[in-house]
Amino acid sequence: MLESTWFFLWGILWAIYFVLDGFDLGIGTLLPFVAKNEKEKRIVLNSMGPFWDGNEVWLITVGGVTFAAFPNMYATMFSALYTPLMFILFGLILRGVTFEFRGQIDRPWWRTMWDVCMVVGSVVPAFLFGVAFANIFSGIPIDGEGVYQGSVFTLLNAYGLICGILFLFLFLVHGSIWLAIKTEGALQARVSALAANQWTLLLVVAVIFLVATGSATELYANYLNNLVLFLIPGAAVVGMLLTRVYIGKRAWWKAWFFSASAIAGCTMFGVTGLYPNMLPSSLDPAFSVTVSSAASSALTLKIMLAVALIFVPIVIAYQAWVYHLFRHKVRKEDIVY
Repeated sequence: MLESTWFFLWGILWAIYFVLDGFDLGIGTLLPFVAKNEKEKRIVLNSMGPFWDGNEVWLITVGGVTFAAFPNMYATMFSALYTPLMFILFGLILRGVTFEFRGQIDRPWWRTMWDVCMVVGSVVPAFLFGVAFANIFSGIPIDGEGVYQGSVFTLLNAYGLICGILFLFLFLVHGSIWLAIKTEGALQARVSALAANQWTLLLVVAVIFLVATGSATELYANYLNNLVLFLIPGAAVVGMLLTRVYIGKRAWWKAWFFSASAIAGCTMFGVTGLYPNMLPSSLDPAFSVTVSSAASSALTLKIMLAVALIFVPIVIAYQAWVYHLFRHKVRKEDIVY
């Protein structure tokens, strides 16, 4: 029971991270394409400036939970997915460094270099998170000892690429909506049009992903065995459709919350379909890392649950206060040079 509880908490933590840092990754990718001058670039960067490092706390949390609650999963995953996870880490570091260094020298070439770093540090993690999870969903060639029997190119399969593109477009739409919330005038009009256009591409990729999931994975098995679980992907679909409805109405906060529900629904769709596996083996189902085989002792899980019940609400309350404090639009007159 505790193992299953922590498995779904693990999935929820991933969903929270993708919702919160997803719009940062989307904005970082869009930076040179929506901002036409330095003032607009500063507005774009300031729209996520107070939030991005707090959002990444959830990635650290999910990493810590994986290590403490499911050590066998942690060891096997970081061995099998070492290369993409390292590229994700390097990308996130590059993005963080950009915030610090971009304004240190007032030269166009210097700012352009760091703008490129911002894009790279946003696209790479967004895409590779999708690739990594696609391979977890479809199965990774691990043997009975948990040793990866493949190469980095094994991970770049058709399903992995589709899921990588899906993640990228989910975050692009999410980031565009956040920019529409935080900006005004010509910049807001530009990102508004972009959000609508990107949503259309997202819909196409999402349909391809759902079809490919049926042939590349066994995620639908749990849903077919318990039809009520279809409420989870159903919530993601409804969220995605209502995102477009509220984009059209220019109701940006509603659009953002429904975009968030679509991202969370997509994440939980995969996690729920995965159960009771955590890391299926494509070589032999007997080699798969399951919830029970990956979990720590019952005492460890109980202690972790007590700690989580105390400190996670504190983190949520603090982050909610930050979002409330910086809820206003970013205007040109607010930018300090």
